Amino acid sequence: MGSRIVETEQVVVKKRKKWEMPDTYVMLFLVLLVAVVATYVTPAGMFEREVVDGVERVVPNTYSSVESNPAGIMDIFLALQSGMVQSGSLIFLVLFAGGAFEVIERTGAIRGGMLSVINKTKGKELLLIVIVSILFSLGGAVGAVANSVIPFVAIGMIIARALRLDALIAVAITFGATFAGFNVGFLNPYTVGVAQSIAGLPLFSGMGFRIIAFIAIVGVTIIYTCRYAKKVMADPSKSLIGILDDAEDSKESLDSAFTLRHKILLSFVGLALLFFVYATVQFKWGIDHMAAFFIVIGLVSGVIAGMHYNKIAVVFLEGCQKLVYGALIIGVARAVLIVMEDARILDTFVNALAVPLESLSPVFAALGMFVANGVLNFLVPSGSGQAMIAMPILSPLADMIGVTRQVAVQAFQFGDGFTNSIFPTSGTLMASLAVAGVSWVKWAKWMLPLLVMWCIISVAMLVTGVLIGWGPF
Repeated sequence: MGSRIVETEQVVVKKRKKWEMPDTYVMLFLVLLVAVVATYVTPAGMFEREVVDGVERVVPNTYSSVESNPAGIMDIFLALQSGMVQSGSLIFLVLFAGGAFEVIERTGAIRGGMLSVINKTKGKELLLIVIVSILFSLGGAVGAVANSVIPFVAIGMIIARALRLDALIAVAITFGATFAGFNVGFLNPYTVGVAQSIAGLPLFSGMGFRIIAFIAIVGVTIIYTCRYAKKVMADPSKSLIGILDDAEDSKESLDSAFTLRHKILLSFVGLALLFFVYATVQFKWGIDHMAAFFIVIGLVSGVIAGMHYNKIAVVFLEGCQKLVYGALIIGVARAVLIVMEDARILDTFVNALAVPLESLSPVFAALGMFVANGVLNFLVPSGSGQAMIAMPILSPLADMIGVTRQVAVQAFQFGDGFTNSIFPTSGTLMASLAVAGVSWVKWAKWMLPLLVMWCIISVAMLVTGVLIGWGPF
């Protein structure tokens, strides 16, 4: 009888499922439901708006009550459909960028370039760490490497093993460096591009100031990584997780030729991105132009690589497919705002946030935006999805409290980027740690001091941005 009870208890335990963090889409749908409920309990109201330099802006101190328009059950699903339609330009920008970068990656040019650097810097350990970190940080800054950094962590493992270092270094010089660049993303279509489009700012405007922030954040990251590497080289016992066993060294993985074709292809991509920056200023190109330009980049890259035309099409579409998950988040996030806008309660929330912030100086208000976005990122780890939720609120809020919209965009960018590097809700972080076999606890212990330094730099940059009135350019 006793054994049957034990067996029954074991069955019950087996049936209990381990709690899992809800998927980002589940979280956003719950937020959508909360927004629907809010339409019944939140007073409706609106600000007056005016067009300044072609951008619609909120007129401060003009909030007034209006008739409410609560959402019905069918409105939930209509909002989802409308969100996808209204966000079409941004969704296709993300998809086409994914397609173009997939073609580039499949050519082997990125891998070949990385491994060429590794082979040429053998025996110069710290120089190798610096160069690889810079390359990955640039990849993050232009959006070429973000979620796709995961397979490159394996290259980081090869480097760390060859240098008799630990797996933390493997993650730091790949994932860590990528998101150090992603934090600023001066040419990143998924975050800065989307946020500036919503804020009504010229695409990739303010790049000079962002490049300064990029240099500061990436510089601190490299110094921090090199100091840890140097300490472990001098005394392996100083490693937080133990150095890698060189018996597993897989030198064959480093055998990837960096051909003349690869060099031409990467040169073309670099020049194409520089031309786009020029075109945004000279020809006023925007989101639709960039989406179209990524098609051009993908096609020409495939031709340069000697791909068959059928393969170019298939690879491009496979790249789009990989980013469908992240792209459609934009539409779901937009649905939340559609419900609030149709019920006329979005301005009510903006006004509620503005009232306490108006008593603060613009500097502290900007810092409040930064902190709020960092917290929001725990629930919505997608950069483009978070931009869709945050920027329609931050843009008018910035007008109200005397902060430029460019500063608001960067407050969002810092809040989103920093916490991606430590929050366990970041799928890219957890997958990268899994590839390297590093526990989240050990990574968090290593990452926390660096995160503090990033925050100090971000505070300095945001304060400076407020003080100089950092605007569209």
